[in-house]
Amino acid sequence: MIETSNLNLIEAREEDIKDIMEMENHEDNRNFIWQGTYEQHLSEIMDKDYLLLIFKRKEDNLTVGFALNYLDYKSERFELRRIAVAVKGKGYGKEALNALIKYTFEDLKFNKFWLDVYPDNVVGIKLYENAGLHCDGVLRQNYKSERGFLDQKVYSMLRSEYEGLN
Repeated sequence: MIETSNLNLIEAREEDIKDIMEMENHEDNRNFIWQGTYEQHLSEIMDKDYLLLIFKRKEDNLTVGFALNYLDYKSERFELRRIAVAVKGKGYGKEALNALIKYTFEDLKFNKFWLDVYPDNVVGIKLYENAGLHCDGVLRQNYKSERGFLDQKVYSMLRSEYEGLN
């Protein structure tokens, strides 16, 4: 579906759910992303408004990450709901994020790419800022988890900003 120099981002199938759930629950990821159930992921796969993608490394077809995205066709918004990488330190997260941003504006012709992130997700925030995303603000104590009430920082890029980068 989406190809980069090292990855193929392809639509997830039911048999990929186990790998997705393992990545969500990995100790490096679980404090920063919501963990879905098998049934929720199956529903996302079936729903045309969701795009659940797995990242396959070209050299050996190994699944190295995934992204859950919500497509708001009416308002032309692409929401990155979750992104996780199983193989760290190889640049796969950066490569996948940049491909999703490009897909948003060049293929879908949408107006906005956006996401939210917990303020203690330092690695994620660095990735988003390096990709050129704008910090729109903080939703204070917006999500209650086992860690307590958490803030969420909102990041976005508009079509005009993307066009200005290229």
